[in-house]
Amino acid sequence: MWYEKITSLFKSKDLRNKFLIIIGLFVVFRIAANIPIPGIGAENLRRFFDQNQVFGLLNIFSGGALSNFSIVLLGLGPYITATIILQLLTMIFPALEKMYKEEGEAGRQKFNQYGRLATIPLAAFEGFGMLTLFQRQGVIGALSPMVMASSIITIVAGSMFLMWLGEIITEQGMGNGISLLIFAGIVARLPINIFQTFVSYDPSKIPSYLLFFVSSIIIIAGVVLITEARRNIPVSYAKRVRGSKMYGGGSTYLPLNVNPAGVMPIIFALSILLFPGMIAGFLGGISGGVGNAANAVAAFFNNQWAHGVMYFILVIVFTYFYTAVTFDPKAISENLQKMGGFIPGVRPGTSTKDFLAHILNRVLFTGAIFLGLIAVLPTVVAGLTGVTGFTFLIGGTSLLIIVSVVLDTMRQINAQLQMREYDTF
Repeated sequence: MWYEKITSLFKSKDLRNKFLIIIGLFVVFRIAANIPIPGIGAENLRRFFDQNQVFGLLNIFSGGALSNFSIVLLGLGPYITATIILQLLTMIFPALEKMYKEEGEAGRQKFNQYGRLATIPLAAFEGFGMLTLFQRQGVIGALSPMVMASSIITIVAGSMFLMWLGEIITEQGMGNGISLLIFAGIVARLPINIFQTFVSYDPSKIPSYLLFFVSSIIIIAGVVLITEARRNIPVSYAKRVRGSKMYGGGSTYLPLNVNPAGVMPIIFALSILLFPGMIAGFLGGISGGVGNAANAVAAFFNNQWAHGVMYFILVIVFTYFYTAVTFDPKAISENLQKMGGFIPGVRPGTSTKDFLAHILNRVLFTGAIFLGLIAVLPTVVAGLTGVTGFTFLIGGTSLLIIVSVVLDTMRQINAQLQMREYDTF
């Protein structure tokens, strides 16, 4: 039972300390999200985010840090964008791909270091664009060069600080630190969303509220189903004789997740989807053709249905992309062959690689389509019912991240508990 897991967690001193460290870092993150940048007033910000869908989503994604104009207003966006760019570059530059996939832990650490370094210019660029956009929209007053420079430095430092917190959380072994920080930011906004929903309550919309509630249950069930679903591929091991003893000869299976990428396609899709809107808002104040084009792009991305279609497509694309980066059928087939394993009816080597790739593509197509549908379902329901108060409370984006992170964290905690149970024998 779940309460037995919690009891076991707190009985282990090591796991208890790790859990308390993570909770403490969550508190530090929430404190930083409410410390405003010095020298800038934030009176009109909340109204701006309520009226702008793209930036409203970014605000939820940062746990309200953006509307507070805090020192961590960009959240983990620059770091995630830098990671996406580097992983895209692995498909272009063989040396970078070799570093990421073939050089083991040392190569991964070097790759991650490049991501940290790339975060700095991206955070500076996004911070400058955000401040300039807010000035042109009249959200904040004109900034002197000194205040602008100090604000950009503060924004970059805040992004690097959050990246550091995420890596410390990851080191505790209870989940991905980046996902957990995003999860903490979303959960922190739930009381505000609930309050806003009750304030705007309209008895005439009870059927719409019920429909939205039913959609939330469907989303939760769908996320659990798609996250836990697996396609088991049977694997047999040949018998080997060493001396007078015989080894191997067993049968097992290779589990392929329907959605092996987890929550990362959602996070990646959001990061890319928000970028054009930010750039369009930044260029919208320029007169002439550039400004007109930027305003047209901003209007397109602010359209609810256009936003939903782009979101759906990007989730599917990034599901395939992230799986291609992290799952290598060739490496798995080679490892099976080295250990004397084979898939019944399939020749080892190239045939096994092609078979795994074929099965993966079929399974992944189902998972990607289902993930995309769940992501845009709240947008569709909100458009049909006109109920928007719950959009981010039970929205596909927030709910996908929350449920996926909780399932992944529970899985890693169970692994830690099982490892300690084995140590007692």
